[in-house]
Formats: sequence, structure tokens, C-alpha cells
Amino acid sequence: MKLNQVTLPAKDLASSIAFYETLGLILIVRNDHYARFENPSDHSTLSLELRHDGGDGAHVYFECDDLDARVAGLKAKGIVFDNGPEDKSWRWREAWVRDPAGNRLCFYFAGENRRFPPWRIGQ
Repeated sequence: MKLNQVTLPAKDLASSIAFYETLGLILIVRNDHYARFENPSDHSTLSLELRHDGGDGAHVYFECDDLDARVAGLKAKGIVFDNGPEDKSWRWREAWVRDPAGNRLCFYFAGENRRFPPWRIGQ
């Protein structure tokens, strides 16, 4: 199985589009209630759907080999992170941010621990 797309609720479509473009995603579809982006590094897609009751939104994980440099670069572009990058007890290094609709995004580096942590079942 390969993750191809995630759809997130957006309370303000224009500000959400600007946020994801700042992250480096390429806008490929847009209408008055929907937008879709392509990730240029792997061609996966992310879409936004206008929903004023977005609630807590979603949690989306973006794995980055250059996590600290990427977070520093995004901070330099004005993206405000909730925390991180910081090492976690589960052997991931994470930095968390919310998009304009409140969806939680985790930029992380896990290396081999993403698929093969010491506590993996059947290892």
C-alpha cells in the first residue's frame, strides 16, 4: 500500500493554499471549495476541502531526511511551529505545526525506526 493523497478540511481555503505553497507543494487543482497539491519529491497529493466546521482536523506526517534544515528554512519563511525539532522516546525526531485550518502536521525523521523500531511485532 502506498499513501497517495490526504484530504484535509479548510476553514479559509485561500490562506490554506498559501500555507501549503509555502511548504513547497505545487497547486494543481482549484475551485471555490477544493484544492489539490502535488508533492514534487514523490508525486503524492494532498487536497483541501472547504469546511467551516473543520474541528480538530487531521494529523499528517511528512518524513524529512533533512528535518532540522527544513524546519529552519520554513521558520525563515514565516511558518510558526508549535514545537521541535526534538527527539522523542519512540526514536523519532519531530517538529509540529498547525495549518490555517488547525490541522496538525508533523515534520519528522525516523530513519529505520519508522518501519523497524526495536519493538516491532514479529522482529
